[in-house]
Amino acid sequence: MRDDDIRTIVTETLAEQQKLQESVDAIVLKAVVSVLAAFGIEDDDRKEVRADLQHLRRWRKGIEQAQSYTFKAVITVIVTGVAGAVLLGIKVMLSK
Repeated sequence: MRDDDIRTIVTETLAEQQKLQESVDAIVLKAVVSVLAAFGIEDDDRKEVRADLQHLRRWRKGIEQAQSYTFKAVITVIVTGVAGAVLLGIKVMLSK
């Protein structure tokens, strides 16, 4: 085979792949649009939906952080209570 033949074959193959990719992209776009429309989200609402999702993400992260702080506070209170009880017991035993 000559170089020209190889280039022609490669060019044709790449063109076919490009057409296939474009048709797949169109099908995916239609599917996404139909799913969003089924949820009541129109194409014009994309910015609002994005802002809503960002707000939900911030809310979720804030809740997770609050849960983490609450867990740490509960553990601290339990440890402090146990340590206080032990010290009080030691103090009572030494005072007898």
